[in-house]
Parts: sequence; structure tokens; C-alpha cells
Amino acid sequence: MVRTVFTYVRKRNPTMDLGVRWKLHGDGRTPAPGAVVRPDERLTWPRTAGLGAQHVVAMFGASFVAPVLMGLDPNLAIMMSGVATAIFLLATRGRVPSYLGCSLSFVGVAAVIRAQGGTSATVTGAVFVVAIVLFLVGLAVQRFGARIIHAAMPPIVTGAVVMLIGFNLAPVTAATYWPQDQWTALLVMLFTGLAVVCLRGFWSRIAIFLGLIFGYAVSWTFDRIFGKIHSMSPSGKVADHWRLDLSGVSKADWIGLPHFHGPSFQWSAILVALPVVIALVAENAGHVKAVGEMTGDPLDDKLGTAISADGVASMLSTAVGGPPNTTYSENIGVMAATRVYSTAAYWAAACFALLFGVCPKFGAVVAAIPGGVLGGITVILYGMIGLLGAQIWLNAKVDLRNPLNLVPAAAGIIIGVGNVSMKFTDNFSLSGIALGTLVVITGYHTLRAFAPAHLKKQEPLLDEGTSSYDAEAGDTETPRAKS
Repeated sequence: MVRTVFTYVRKRNPTMDLGVRWKLHGDGRTPAPGAVVRPDERLTWPRTAGLGAQHVVAMFGASFVAPVLMGLDPNLAIMMSGVATAIFLLATRGRVPSYLGCSLSFVGVAAVIRAQGGTSATVTGAVFVVAIVLFLVGLAVQRFGARIIHAAMPPIVTGAVVMLIGFNLAPVTAATYWPQDQWTALLVMLFTGLAVVCLRGFWSRIAIFLGLIFGYAVSWTFDRIFGKIHSMSPSGKVADHWRLDLSGVSKADWIGLPHFHGPSFQWSAILVALPVVIALVAENAGHVKAVGEMTGDPLDDKLGTAISADGVASMLSTAVGGPPNTTYSENIGVMAATRVYSTAAYWAAACFALLFGVCPKFGAVVAAIPGGVLGGITVILYGMIGLLGAQIWLNAKVDLRNPLNLVPAAAGIIIGVGNVSMKFTDNFSLSGIALGTLVVITGYHTLRAFAPAHLKKQEPLLDEGTSSYDAEAGDTETPRAKS
């Protein structure tokens, strides 16, 4: 009778089945050769905590650089990444192991909004609206299936938008970070490139993090040898200043809450940010496919849930002044290397992130990253974001000889990279990312409506359930049609 009642209650009460119960894998110490630790399994708690710490380190490389580049509080970003991860794990009921960290896709958006006079509240307000749209897209995918995304955003569109988002960031590096200390930037760029290419396994996953540490060391050394540098300071003024200024670290407390603030909404900023929805949908789709293939558990039914959960997590984060979040391929690399897919490890990672979030001294260290170091990092990082768009084209075998593909992509990318502006009224204009995305999407579908039949003959766009993902490299591969 007791068992019957418990079963009934569990079926009636969803909180009884949220994926927070794990069975011990084997002896809990070492998986058998060839075996994997599934999402509903775990190792011993000390080992699980260690894996969680490793996931935190893996996401650090990008997740604490992004809020700095966006002008947001890194402590709050790390704290909210832990909250977002918990929300995601609960929403997917423990079937999709994932860490949600700060999305780099919005770095360019933040730079554009601030260049237009926007504040941190304006940035988070614009991203809050994007998160709402992402949540609604997830609900639509749950209701109608992934084909609605594939029809609206075929590979030529998705690739072009991701490419123009990444390359639109080039002036930020060239005009803001690199001039602060060109020689440190050059050395950091070279070191990071060598780390990405030459290191193996887990170390290659944290190459950005290693590049930052190297940059700190170089800046400190140059300050000791050459003294202050006469260049553009972080405030934008040319003056004598230390490359590495850690004065704020000694003043910061060990324990304290990060800086919270509410969002502010401006239409011009919202229109700049909205195109990033396309990149977030692509990231989530690739992640869900990757995890499904790695664990052997088809997760197509969780795609809409994952997208909606990302939207909710980003809404919550931006509502209190934090950055948006997205699923992290760096952590997929950790799972591929360890073959441990336990969601218990991600819960441990979320707890570690919350602890870092209430340590202002940690945030002060992050905020002290020298401009020259950011210059060397962003040269590679921004370029990699843009080239992911080209990777989408390659994986989907997009034919750029077909003018139906070539024309809208070419026009949109040049508009996005060149930050072309189109003024409609005295108070309303579109430029850069927003205008480029609009041209790519509307241009492709308009041209397709009028194109002759021979230009439309191609493989079906995208077919749900047929994508693949290179988990080792961490790059999404656009689904291909069934033969």
C-alpha cells in the first residue's frame, strides 16, 4: 500500500522526479574500461566534487572573460551561471548534462549598445528581451518540432548570422584593447594560439584561461622591468599607467554579494540584440545533439525544453544585472575526455560557481585583466566566433556558387562587419548586426520565393534527428538530410 501511494504521488508530483537522484556507478571509484558514467549515475561524492571543480575551470576561460568584455560584474556572472545550470538541470530532469556559462555571442551587442551611449542596464534590458524570445522559441519547438527552426533558419542563414556577429567585433579589439599594450597583446596571442593547437585533452579546453594567466605574468614582469606604459588606459585616455593594477584586489572583501541592478529597455538596443537568438538556438541544438550521441540517449524530445530553460535562466540572470547564459562546449570536451556524464558533477559545479560569486576578491582579480591581455585573447576569440559560421556552411555542404545562397549572405556579412547603418527616422535606425541579420533572413526567403526552380533544387534543409557533433572538437555540425 505504501509503495502504491508513493508511486501515485511521484506521478502526480513532478518535483519527485527532477533528476536529482543518482545510483552509484560500480564501486564509485573508477569506471570499467570502455564504460561510461551515465547522467543518472555518479561516482563517490569526493570524486564527483572534483569533477565539478574541473567543469568550473573548463568554463572559466570564456565565462569570466565575457562579462568583462560586456562591462558587467564578473562575480555576478559566475554566480548566475551556477543558478542557470541548476535551472537547466531541473527543467531537463537530469537527462541533459550541461553547464550554462556567460554567452560570448552578446559581446559585440554590448559593445554596440555602449557605443550608442547605453549603460549596463541598457545592455541587460536588451538581452532580457532576447531571453524572452528564446523562451518562446523553445515553447514553439516543444509544440511543433524542430523543423520550424530549420525552415526559418537554413544553414546559409545561420552560418552568415554567426559569422557577422563574430567579425563585427573586430573593431573592439583593434581600437580598444590592442592599443593599450601591443607587445603584451602580441605575446598573449602567440601563446594562446600555441596552447590551442599544441596542448591535448583537458588542457586544450582551457587554453583561453591559460592565455590569461600568461598575460597576467607578462604584464607584471613588464611593469617590473620597464615601469609604467604610456598608452591608452582602460578609461580611453592616453596616459602613463601600470599594465597590471591590482590595487582593487587588496581593497575587496573575501565575502560579499555582487552588484545587482535592474534592466532598462530601449528599442534601439533591443533591435541590435535580437539577432543573437539565432546563434543561441544553434548552440542549444548542437549541444543537445552532442550529448544525445555521447550518452546513447536520443534527446530530440528535450530540444525545446533545453532552449526554453536557457531562456528562463537568461531572463533571471539579466533581471538582476547579470549576463545571458548558454550551453558550453568546453564542458562537452571535459565529458568526452572523462566519459563521465553524471549530472551530479554539474550540480557540484553549480555549487562551486555560487561560492565564487560571493567572493568579491575573486571579482577584483578578474576585473584587473590588463587591456593588452584582452587584446591578445580577443584577436583569437572573436575570429573563432566568426569562423564557426563558416564551419556551419562546410558541415551542411552549402553551395556558395548558387546565387540564392551567395547574394543574401554576402550582403548581410558586409553590412554586419562594416557596421553599415540605415536611418529610417530621426529616432530610429538599424546598423551592423541587426541590419545584417535582417538582410540575410529576409533576403534569402524573398529571393527564394522568386528564384527559378533550378536554383531551389537542393537537399532538404535540415531534418530533425540526423545531425552529428564533433564532441572532441566541440563544434556543432548542422544536421543533414536523410539519404
